Amino acid sequence: MVLTFSYAGQTVRRLGFGAMRITGPGVWGYPADRAGALSVLRRAVELGVDFIDTADSYGPAVSEELIAEALAPYGEVRVATKAGFLRTGPDKWVPCGKPDYLRQECEMSLRRLGVESIDLFQLHRIDPDVPAEDQFGLLSDLITEGKVRAVGLSEVNVDEIRAARAVVPISTVQNLYNASRRGSEDVVNYCEAEGIGFIPWFPVAAGALARPGGVLDAVAAKMGATTAQVSLAWLLARSPVVLPIPGTSKVAHLEENMAARDIELSAEDLAAIDEATL
Repeated sequence: MVLTFSYAGQTVRRLGFGAMRITGPGVWGYPADRAGALSVLRRAVELGVDFIDTADSYGPAVSEELIAEALAPYGEVRVATKAGFLRTGPDKWVPCGKPDYLRQECEMSLRRLGVESIDLFQLHRIDPDVPAEDQFGLLSDLITEGKVRAVGLSEVNVDEIRAARAVVPISTVQNLYNASRRGSEDVVNYCEAEGIGFIPWFPVAAGALARPGGVLDAVAAKMGATTAQVSLAWLLARSPVVLPIPGTSKVAHLEENMAARDIELSAEDLAAIDEATL
């Protein structure tokens, strides 16, 4: 089953790959198995993935470097990256939306990825200490200059998306969202209505729904699938603008995730999952 979404003249398949986990512990430094990380990236493309999501802060820089080593030149593969965090150590994330910093990180991402224009450049967080319109304005400048082809936001509400769209076209939004954690339901609905791609990070549900006896577990058992596959299939069915990006550092896990494309949940199963999360 091939599902696609188009933004800013670019069409991608609706099950991508999130490249945060190919770094070291705490999303810091290089992975213990560098060759394994490169294999995961190459295998993802072999399996039909044409949308890779990363960030300058993953490593920092490590994820982008490994993507370039494994996949450049990229052909039909679109690479989305993000900027807006300073990294001061493992699991340490400090928002920084100063326009000069965002521009610097864009230039560094261009260099690391080896491209003249970034397919999708996302503001990792809106920095509360910097006027939001200054951050959005910088993103608009990068489009005008041809350094990025499209712009996205991350961890935002509907009002923030509207404010950004008054300054710069917004192609995608990336928020925490899965079958168990649906706090961004209104954002998904807004994105669908406006034709904006919604990229759920942490797409695989955990907690009670996925535990033995939970609704995801029950549906998975009935279909001979895993709860992770059912979680991803639910997202694909949730809206035509949803682009899940499950990440992993293992080829076997990657192959399991990609098999979610072949799972078609019944209306009954979808309703059971929906009702269990309300």
